[in-house]
Amino acid sequence: MAWAKKVMRVNLTTGRIGSEPLNMDWAMQYLGQRGLATKYLTEEIDPKCDALGPDNKLIMTTGPLTGTMASTAGRYSIVTKSPLTGCVACSNSGGFIGAEMKTAGWDMIIFEGKAPKPVFLHLENETAELVPADEIWGTSCWHADEWIHRKYQDPLMRIAVVGRSAEKGCLYAAVVNDLHRAAGRSGVGTVMASKNLKAVAIRGTRGVGNVRDITAFMAAVQKGKKVLADNAVTGQGLPRFGTNVLMNVINEVGAMPTRNMREVQFEGSSRISGEAMHEPRESDGKPNLVTNAGCFGCTIACGRISTIDRGHFTISNKPQYWGASGGLEYEAAWALGSDAGVDDLDALTYANFICNEDGMDPISFGSTVAAAMEMFAMGVITKQHTGGVELKFGSAEALCWAADVTARGEGFGLELGLGSKRLCEKYGHPELSMTVKGQEFPAYDPRGIQGMGLTYATSNRGACHLRSYTVASEVMGVPVKTDPLVTEGKAELVKAFQDATAAVDSTGLCVFTTFAWTMEDIAPQIDAACAGGWTAQKMLETGERIWNLEREFNLAAGISGKDDTLPDRMLKEAAKTGPAKGKVNNLHEMLPKYYEIRGWGRDGIPTNETRKRLGLKSGGLAA
Repeated sequence: MAWAKKVMRVNLTTGRIGSEPLNMDWAMQYLGQRGLATKYLTEEIDPKCDALGPDNKLIMTTGPLTGTMASTAGRYSIVTKSPLTGCVACSNSGGFIGAEMKTAGWDMIIFEGKAPKPVFLHLENETAELVPADEIWGTSCWHADEWIHRKYQDPLMRIAVVGRSAEKGCLYAAVVNDLHRAAGRSGVGTVMASKNLKAVAIRGTRGVGNVRDITAFMAAVQKGKKVLADNAVTGQGLPRFGTNVLMNVINEVGAMPTRNMREVQFEGSSRISGEAMHEPRESDGKPNLVTNAGCFGCTIACGRISTIDRGHFTISNKPQYWGASGGLEYEAAWALGSDAGVDDLDALTYANFICNEDGMDPISFGSTVAAAMEMFAMGVITKQHTGGVELKFGSAEALCWAADVTARGEGFGLELGLGSKRLCEKYGHPELSMTVKGQEFPAYDPRGIQGMGLTYATSNRGACHLRSYTVASEVMGVPVKTDPLVTEGKAELVKAFQDATAAVDSTGLCVFTTFAWTMEDIAPQIDAACAGGWTAQKMLETGERIWNLEREFNLAAGISGKDDTLPDRMLKEAAKTGPAKGKVNNLHEMLPKYYEIRGWGRDGIPTNETRKRLGLKSGGLAA
């Protein structure tokens, strides 16, 4: 079967490393990766525990298709309790380390407790050891990656690592793998650093176990690859322009969050877009973009590899940025760009390099900087707080300074590392935090795309686009076109996207495939690889079960229906320009219907009938 059927358990407190069989009863219910690891987490920790305490656990997990020949089958996730939100956290990443872990023979690694001193895990097939990390503690992700590779003299080793931001307590620190891919959101890197775990270094040579029906599997895989290649988004748009192809599109529909979401369109969007990354610079005649790149097994290759003009003010004394590295994705370009009012492509690329090098979520970082810039404009934050820096909207210099000090955890950077919610509360203006459940908004203004408002409000990990990407339908017409400015039908749309995405996130496949694939394309690949009779309907039911299990964790952690809301700016301050001019997000029209079709009470709690239907505990986790 495609599962390795093995779990590694690492007790960091005692140093003991052991193995155990994968719980196959749970695998049949939750499939793998996001779903299965969440089941393990809910069974093994108290949802009310301190996210940065030793009782929290960190689970590194693959899906059953991770490491196989399926397109995009290189995904892995990190599942834990988030220090940023207090919610269940599942952060998904590509690159190559997920496949390496699977080919080493492991579905999941569970880290428990806290090491007395900094360590990293070195894993080669069935041999694992905790190695002192004193020499790389306090260094960046890139430095630690290079040091570990040099120590073992193995260029094929794959490494996931945390940077200085995580060590300094930045609440949205990421786990960076393969230098510029990341389990980026919800502060999973902060949890890893809190355990004195600097890195996980893996070399696997065993291969993936036999799939259930190799003939059927290869046929389903080849059919799926053709669908991706023939699709305009996955076969053309994403390979050529990456996710930043959306910059001009979202700006035109009037849903580009600008200057801490005070506005819905950015006058500089064309200068920081995916198209602009192809254009030659005036200074040296070279484009920002060097090439596209793909993760393990990917036939889409939406990744970006970029360079910066060496004469630009941001890198004149930063030789580590003179080479090519991971370029701007749309979410980073928006958060570092329009949300801060900055249209300097080189500066955004530099700030993004810092986020890669030191492991910070660029969405939360950029959004927090934007909130600080608004408070600076109000005179609430002053040059006295920033050490003389004018933290003004539109200042590329201020943006790059903020990235530097936050990565290092110095001065005002420590306050930016708190995230938008805590920063705004500290300075007496909680209303300026554009967050849900403490996590910063992604790059879609919910006044211009109504379904995204319901998506953000109900997301189990705080504001998130990747839990229910209704933009696909409301803007791109995938799988059907819906009107972004109406609320009718959006509750049903959001639930459908949430359930489908939860299932896809549990397979080991990339969610970007769903621009072209439906569950009718994915289910045959899972069914041919795994026992259990995986139809499209069973996949969607599994996704619904996962969604409700995550909800139960959050309820037990003290997060309730009252937290399913949006900032007043989205609900009371109308968009000033664009197609959504004069509109707010009408969450109040969508939320009750959403609860109803979810099988939840008016308080947002799943009914016992819903729990019974999905095989969850009657009364919930807190019972």
